This record gives sequence, structure tokens and C-alpha cells, in this order.
Amino acid sequence: MSLLLRPARTTDAGTLGGILAGFAARAPWMPELHSGAETIAFCGRMIDAGWVTVAEEAGAVCGFLAREGSFVHALYLAPEATGQGFGRALLDAAKAETPELRLRTFEANSDARRFYRREGFREVGAGSGADNDEGLPDVEMLWRRGEGLR
Repeated sequence: MSLLLRPARTTDAGTLGGILAGFAARAPWMPELHSGAETIAFCGRMIDAGWVTVAEEAGAVCGFLAREGSFVHALYLAPEATGQGFGRALLDAAKAETPELRLRTFEANSDARRFYRREGFREVGAGSGADNDEGLPDVEMLWRRGEGLR
């Protein structure tokens, strides 16, 4: 694995939007609320805010993590990049920069919940879906340095 983690560039918005839209299209429980252009624009706003780190292998972006302070807004990988340590590398880089990370993931996203638990997060709250655009129940998860498995 020749992994490079780097700050996202404006020109990455299309690739990141494709990764994000692809996830939504593959998740049968996820409503498709946004067009491809809207998803790319959303990724562009996160990049412009300075929140996004991308994982790149052999010159190709294969995933990203968007973090505002201690809150992780997004962690997504291209389907061919899953299970190769890219998500862990992105998360480890974020953990190195802050003593605590918080995030919300959808209750239905059992793969993400399992991944985060494996990475030392614990579930600390739940929502009905009233506070997210998708209207789906979600789970708040927390990692603190010195707690958990890692």
C-alpha cells in the first residue's frame, strides 16, 4: 500500500462527490435526496472550509475524512478501497490531531458502526432522525484518547 494522506484540493470535489453519491446509491436504506451536482457542491464546501483529508493511492483518491474540530462530518471510501486500511489511516490521522472525536452514523449502517467500535468508539447517544436531512435514526459515537481498544 502506497498510501498518501493530504489536504483535499478544490479539484477533488468531483471525486469526493462521486464517492459520497456512490455510497448513497449502494445503501438500500438511504434515501437519495441530492443530485450529483448538489453532492459535489457539498463536498466543495467542506473542502473550502478546510475540513477534508483525502486518502490517495497511486495518484488516485480512494477516500476522505471531513472533520471540523473534534466532529467527524464524513468518512467515506470508494468501494474498491474498503478493507485495505484506508479508513483506519484517515481516522488515525484525525485521532493524532485531537484528544476526542465525535460523529453520528445512521443506525442502519451496521458496517460503519462495527468499524467505529473496532477503532475504539463507543455509542453515547441515539437520535430519531428528526435532526438529519434523511429522517433516519442515527447513533452518536465518541472516541477519547486513552479509552477503548486502541
